[in-house]
Order: sequence, then C-alpha cells, then structure tokens
Amino acid sequence: MTQEMLQVFYRRGVQDILMGRLALKNRIIFFEYAPEFLETGLEVSPFKLPLKSGIIPCEDRVFDGLFGVFNDSLPDGWGRLLLDRKLIQLGINPGSLSPLDRLSYVGSHGMGALSYKPEFAEEFERQHDDLDIFASDIAHFQEQNDEQFVDELLALNGSSAGARPKIIVNGWLIKFRSATDLQDVGPIEYAYHLMAKAAGLDVPEAKLFPSKKGPGYFGVKRFDRTEMGWGHMHTVSGLLHADHRLPSLDYETIMKATLRLTNNGQECEKQFRHCVFNVFAHNRDDHAKNFSFLMDEAGVWRVSPAYDLTFSSGPAGEHCTMVMGEGKNPEASHLLKLAEISGIAKQTALQIIDQVQQAISQWSSFAKEAHVTKESSMMVGRVLL
Repeated sequence: MTQEMLQVFYRRGVQDILMGRLALKNRIIFFEYAPEFLETGLEVSPFKLPLKSGIIPCEDRVFDGLFGVFNDSLPDGWGRLLLDRKLIQLGINPGSLSPLDRLSYVGSHGMGALSYKPEFAEEFERQHDDLDIFASDIAHFQEQNDEQFVDELLALNGSSAGARPKIIVNGWLIKFRSATDLQDVGPIEYAYHLMAKAAGLDVPEAKLFPSKKGPGYFGVKRFDRTEMGWGHMHTVSGLLHADHRLPSLDYETIMKATLRLTNNGQECEKQFRHCVFNVFAHNRDDHAKNFSFLMDEAGVWRVSPAYDLTFSSGPAGEHCTMVMGEGKNPEASHLLKLAEISGIAKQTALQIIDQVQQAISQWSSFAKEAHVTKESSMMVGRVLL
C-alpha cells in the first residue's frame, strides 16, 4: 500500500478540528494547514512547522522525510516491532511502508492530540484484565517468536514509544519486563518514581500493579489524556528534528529550546531539575524522546511531567544527552554552568541540586517501599551513594 494523502486532525477540548493535509510526492512529504486551523493561531510545532499558509515541504530526512510533530505519533521500539510483525503476517513488507502509511495505522490511537484519516487501525476487544497473562503472552512472543499474540498486543500498545514491552489499559500505560531486564525492573522504576517525587520533580500519577507470579508491573497514568480532552504533546526529538537513536544533544540545547518555547523561567527550572535528577540518579537513557512539552487550548506551552526515570547506564556508559559537553561523568560544576547559561540564579540551582541529592540519599528507603529485591537495591545503591 502507498498512502499519498492523509488528513490530520487536532483534538481541541472534545472537538476534532481539521489541522491540514499531508501529501507524499516523489519521496518528498508536504504539509498544508487547513484555512480553519490557521484561524486558531495555534503553533503546534513552531520550530519546524510554523503556522502559515501554503504548501510546506519537509526539508530534511531525519524521520524519513516526515515532520517531527507527526513522527511523535509513530511508535518505535516495541510498538514498531509489533506493527512490523503484523504486516509480515499480512504479506506486506514493512520496508515498503511510507511514513504516511504508518500514520494511517496509528489513526486516532497515538499519543497526544493528533489523529489521522483514513485510518487503518483495527478495533480490538480485550479478552481479560489479568496482567500476568499479558506478561506471559509477551514472554512467549519474545522468547519463542510466537506471533499468535500479535493482534492483541498491537491493539493494546496504543502506539506508545520505547523499547520496553507495554500496554495501555484504562488510561494507564503499564510496562513489562523485556528479556534483558532485571526480574524486578518494575519495582526499581517505581522506586525511582518515589525518589523523583521526593526530589521535587513534576511526575505523573504512578503505581505498582500487583502480580501473582513475581514482582509487580510499573504503571503510569497517561498525562496526554484528561477529563477535559486530549493534550497536544511534542517531544524534544520531534520539536528539534533530533534523532533520539543517536546521542546528538546537549542539555544546553534542551534548556534553550525550553526557554524559547515556554518563555517561562519556572518551566526552565523544572527542566533543569529533571537534568539534575538524571545526572545524580544515574538515568543515562536521557535521549531526545524522553523530554516533552504540552500545549494547552490557548496555545501556552509547558514542560511535561517527567517520565521514563529509572536506573540506566546509557550507551557505552555515557549519557545520551551531554551536560555542557560532558557525557561520561557530568558533575555539579557542569550543572551550575548549565544553570548559568539558562538564566537560573546560582542560589536556585544549588537549592535544586541539594534537594535532588537529599532525595537520592534515601534510595534504600524508596527501594524498600517499592519492594525492590535486596540484591538490586544494593546494586543500584553502590552507584548512587
């Protein structure tokens, strides 16, 4: 199949507004805003897809020629694997799909406020709510290449990103252990959630879902969906056209983008606190897709709640995102330089660093509350403390 034209809709409150049309011609992707959307004045991607009339070509190939704001709708990692397996079942070569084809499979099931038509996503009725059964299905799928569960897992994935297996159930994104994860990866991430909350980070609602067969499953409440409607979500990767698969950013760039987008010093402080936590909590999987912004109905941007916070050694033991040029062992001195260029007062930066370090010093208490095994708690503690 080759989808040459897609309509893009934007959910504002409970109403879908035609945002514009995507077109593919001669391997180049174009977008044109709908006249009615131009009247809203909403800048959904101000750096790479500014609000203006006329046909706009995508000028780079970072996301196979797709604008970053739409690439944010596409699953990667686990979600892309499931979709590719389904396509192979249908006799379709995944490599033959264009980005527009993949967006049509996302339809209205992606993250954020955007949806796409025509939509080829299939509705799937969940047969059970037992997370242990889902975990078993995922294990069979990964370990035995058993594809009988592809349809159900694909439908429940909700086009979420990231490498860890996950499903979306009743507004909760629930993660499962991959074949290479520690047995208690769920409790570890929940302990990190508790630690981040104590460190003053803005984090979404989260909990540890129980299991009858082992450690619980970490789940986080979706923050792009509320009772008021869908929220527009844009990752740093999509905003800047920065490939998250490659270590290509410095926190300096993220901080500058935050200031330019939000024009709010408090939002910059939130982003800086997130950086400080990643550094001292040894969360080195801090790539461009793990930072996002949310835009409200009035077009005001803010930093999203922090997510995917857990122990990670990163590529070759380095941070995916450098801190003032340092990726291996960033220290407080690098963080203070980052604060300075970000317009954050030194005293404020020192207070943030101190609060984060105080929370991290209590790792063993958070690990105990989250039922992390003694072995894993000690392993993480040796690095943190």
